[in-house]
Amino acid sequence: MAMREIRVLPDPVLRTPCEPITTIDARVRGLVEDLLETVDHEGRAGLAANQIGVSLRAFSWNIDDEIGYVLNPRITELSEDEYQDGDEGCLSVPGLWFPTKRAWYAKVEGTDLDGKPVVVEGTELMARCLQHEVDHLDGYLYIDRLERSVRKKAMRTLREQL
Repeated sequence: MAMREIRVLPDPVLRTPCEPITTIDARVRGLVEDLLETVDHEGRAGLAANQIGVSLRAFSWNIDDEIGYVLNPRITELSEDEYQDGDEGCLSVPGLWFPTKRAWYAKVEGTDLDGKPVVVEGTELMARCLQHEVDHLDGYLYIDRLERSVRKKAMRTLREQL
């Protein structure tokens, strides 16, 4: 296992949709180990594979002292009437936090390293994490979901940092 370096904007891997995992081999097992090791630190809620430079559909999470992973995740359910609008940040956009509207509840389905079905669901922080990480795997960042005026401020701040 290895703690991997986090890729940050403007790294193009963060804007590239990740490929499905078709074969579970030593490379994928190593990726999962690295995702679990790298997310297991204070202040880290989730980590997508492309954030460590691997364009495969996998992510790990670290919420309420529970650490896990899912391969080929897809969102299968979101609350339609209940939302949360708290501040959100990202390891790949360090130091910036902006109010981001997300569904209050989310459900993700995928597989584990044995190819068995996995269902991960939750509310509040877990729901935010699931939506955030699947967005990463689709080539999106949370700043893409910001309301126009907030996104304009975020982009200005990013340009100043680069």
